[in-house]
Amino acid sequence: MDTQQQKAAAFRALHARPGAFIIPNPWDAGTARLLASLGFEALATTSLGFANTLGRADGTNAVSRDEVLANCRVIAGATDLPVNADLENGYAHEPRAAAEMIRLAAEAGVVGGSIEDATGEAARPIYDFAQAVERVHAAVEVARALPVPFVFTARAENMIHGRLDLDDTIRRLQAFEKAGADVLYAPGLRDLETIRTVVRSVGKPVNVVMTHGDPSLTLADLAGAGVKRISVGGSLSRLALAAFLRGAREMRDEGGFTWMRDTVTGRELKDVFNRWR
Repeated sequence: MDTQQQKAAAFRALHARPGAFIIPNPWDAGTARLLASLGFEALATTSLGFANTLGRADGTNAVSRDEVLANCRVIAGATDLPVNADLENGYAHEPRAAAEMIRLAAEAGVVGGSIEDATGEAARPIYDFAQAVERVHAAVEVARALPVPFVFTARAENMIHGRLDLDDTIRRLQAFEKAGADVLYAPGLRDLETIRTVVRSVGKPVNVVMTHGDPSLTLADLAGAGVKRISVGGSLSRLALAAFLRGAREMRDEGGFTWMRDTVTGRELKDVFNRWR
């Protein structure tokens, strides 16, 4: 297996080369290995997907810090691919306390991670601008002090918390860029023109999550708009659970088993998983 240093270098190189790349989101070792077998070049954890495995509804800090770090360790160790981690809001409001999550995630084996500007509080869902920027400064400081070239992603969460203020979102991303973030990310961008506007407003690589985007968009479309990295959040988890529920409902409602025609074969799974024996 590649060392963490090698994974970090490979991940940084993906952000430096021309074009865009897809970074899909597994939620355990098995899904990580399946994605690696298909030729993807990097992986990202998913808070929603992981919460689902624990029977919990997704939300800020729905899963504990220790549980997130354990999941990071499992996914980072499952394949030779670099892994980027969803680190929520760092599990703290105070900048230095939140930034500590970067160090802990790196110790768990990941080579990139994101911190968001969402508070987890309904009355005040987004950190004030100054505090949000200070949190990015602190995270960048920790990331730069690590022994591996950690790729730090700063997230502006306005659009998925009912604050449909694109100007403020861009203002935050620009400030996060100035504070030293390696990648910029504003979940909730839906159409290509809005995505182009965001990309043109900053100079660092932009991550777009297709959970909220127009599903008719393609890798080529997004690359043409200047996007560097494309993730899917918890969507693959929700796709898997949709198939699970279809089969379960057929058994409950019809006593039927036609869903078995759509299952992956045991041989295919063995062929993939035996590579890591």
